[in-house]
Amino acid sequence: MTTELTVTSGRGAEPRPPRREDNDDITPAKVNWRHRLTHLDVKVSPYLYIAPFFIVFGLVGLFPLLYTAYLSLFDWEMGADEQPFVGLDNYTTLLADSQFWNAMVNTLSIFVLSSGPQVVVAVLLAALLNTALRGRTAWRMGVLLPYVASLVALTIIFANLFGPQYGMVNNILEFVGIDRIDWQAERWWSHVAIATMVNWRWTGYNALIVLAAMQAIPRDVYEAAWVDGASKMRQFFSITLPLLRPTMIFVVVTSTIGGLQIFTEPKLFAPAGSNNGGSQNQYQTVVLYMYQSGFEGFDLGYASAIAWVLFLVIIGIAGVNFLITRRLASTGGS
Repeated sequence: MTTELTVTSGRGAEPRPPRREDNDDITPAKVNWRHRLTHLDVKVSPYLYIAPFFIVFGLVGLFPLLYTAYLSLFDWEMGADEQPFVGLDNYTTLLADSQFWNAMVNTLSIFVLSSGPQVVVAVLLAALLNTALRGRTAWRMGVLLPYVASLVALTIIFANLFGPQYGMVNNILEFVGIDRIDWQAERWWSHVAIATMVNWRWTGYNALIVLAAMQAIPRDVYEAAWVDGASKMRQFFSITLPLLRPTMIFVVVTSTIGGLQIFTEPKLFAPAGSNNGGSQNQYQTVVLYMYQSGFEGFDLGYASAIAWVLFLVIIGIAGVNFLITRRLASTGGS
């Protein structure tokens, strides 16, 4: 679009050269191309931003999972010239394996002794840290120290604390008049000792997660409840716990996944770091048995079958815990 203007001077009106506006250079083709580029940027950019996570997950998570399922269908022994296809024979043998079921019972026992008390104590500890304590930052850092410390070092220390002869725990029991306990030889007490290690390491970590969720609850809700005459206990069960439902589900599910994959604590609890889980496999977990089958027995196909059965068990128990936690939280808020 151009315009013609005349400028009046002393010699009369003279025509002025036409002026070209900036928009004259933008053709419909250029407008269409820029529009398409902007539209493509809006649609594609979010996927490019999250692509690194999915690429790494595919390489170190999804591919090993699928490849393990593939190995479980073969008689895949390390160093063998041939790996014949056996179908579901590894799973059939596994379901009839008494040592596997012993390891599964041990795993579930340690899981119940650790995850249940761990979540309860984490919620109570978070509620305590959410009060007006002196030096709250120091207390919050203190509960996280067991998680920051080396797992191997903590396990070795606890193995010595629960030592049958010179362990400090037995010395305390003897001091109060209780007989010494052979923590490594007796099945039940070995589970208690290993669960204590797990609780010591993870309770503070879960407490800080719950504490962060507690601090996100609006203060106005508590003030309104206080005006209505609700006590602190009533506020905790009717306001705090129901509003913590998403966080509690997260804590319960992650505790389930970690508790059923326990490996380092029972391995280093044995004096020589054996994969047997004691002389009679009294605290051998499923992961320990899987490690023993794969890297001591060199039967990678059978170890892969163990891994997949454990994976399905974890999915099932985590799902049940998810439903129970959501139900309890909903009931508490009604």
